[in-house]
Amino acid sequence: MVFGRFARSQFIEVIEWVDDSPNTLVYRFPVEDKEIKMNAQLTVRETQKAVFVNEGQIADIFDPGRYELTTQNMPVLTKLKSWKYGFESPFKAEVYFINTRRFPDQKWGTSNPVMMRDQEFGMVRFRAFGVFGFRVHNPDSLIKEIVGTSNIYTTDDIVSQLKNIIVSGLSGAVAESQIPVLDLSMNYGKLAEVAMKVFEPQFNQYGLSISSFVINNISLPKEVEEAMDRRTSMGVVGDMGQYTQYQAAEAMRDAAQNEGGGAAGAGVGFGAGMGLGNMMAGAMNQSMNQQQGQVQQNQQQEQQTSTTACPGCSAQIRATAKFCPECGKTVQQQDPKITCPGCSAQIRATAKFCPECGKSMQVQCSCGHTPKPGAKFCGECGTSL
Repeated sequence: MVFGRFARSQFIEVIEWVDDSPNTLVYRFPVEDKEIKMNAQLTVRETQKAVFVNEGQIADIFDPGRYELTTQNMPVLTKLKSWKYGFESPFKAEVYFINTRRFPDQKWGTSNPVMMRDQEFGMVRFRAFGVFGFRVHNPDSLIKEIVGTSNIYTTDDIVSQLKNIIVSGLSGAVAESQIPVLDLSMNYGKLAEVAMKVFEPQFNQYGLSISSFVINNISLPKEVEEAMDRRTSMGVVGDMGQYTQYQAAEAMRDAAQNEGGGAAGAGVGFGAGMGLGNMMAGAMNQSMNQQQGQVQQNQQQEQQTSTTACPGCSAQIRATAKFCPECGKTVQQQDPKITCPGCSAQIRATAKFCPECGKSMQVQCSCGHTPKPGAKFCGECGTSL
């Protein structure tokens, strides 16, 4: 009787695990020296998986459900034990229950600044922090790579390693996202999506998958933030020339309102006035140069855009064109021609002497007036020439 009760106490007939902790990742069923009775009842709840390990080798993995342990339900372990069909002897095996639910709100942060390369600011250091979530994706890899023979394995035992993966891969995720430093604060969501793709392969090595990744803040060094503030201020100011004029005028007004006493105060005021005057003159010269350049540019554009009618085909062409692009006729006005009275050569009407015979083209009227070359009548008395 006593031996029978002792023998029955060595056989396990019900195998189950009720998770009563928020951070238990893996729990090994307390078999100790007991043997599992064939036809024992195995209960695997939702968000759990049961892994049977025999002599250091993973034998069977059970999904959520209720099972009666038989040779039909345990094909791998049956093959390892070389049991015949129908043989119902007890057996020893380690049973690990894997918690497959999500483990959210795991905090991460950069203890030291992370380097990144930016197109505008060059090498920049930044700090960041946030939260992430993970879950068990492959129980086989988790037991082989991380858990080993531990009785209980919690999230605290692995979160530090996962944080190192995140921090080391964050700079690569920022580089892959190609988001400038000035736009990081408005693209946390996009950066998080890229970062999850970068972290996923390393999480998978441990049988895990990253379920969420949130960036709460990215902070830059004080010097970079000040440079960003100055650049923002320049963008708000707009035209620097006009802004310089405005500042000079404001400074002159303040100097005029300053009631300095004594000759020293007057000298200081005079010197300040001279300096401000020079500043104002420089600003005004710069503005005038800009205006003159704009006027010249407008004149060039008007010359290029003004048109005239071709005398041959009446097509509208540029006023500065020498030939018509439609008919090819020259459009330049030629000097009028006259006939030399000495040799009858065609010469320019403005010529004073004939280039062929050398005869003077200056004809003097009987009234003493010298008309223009080529004129047929005197402009004073009307006498025919």
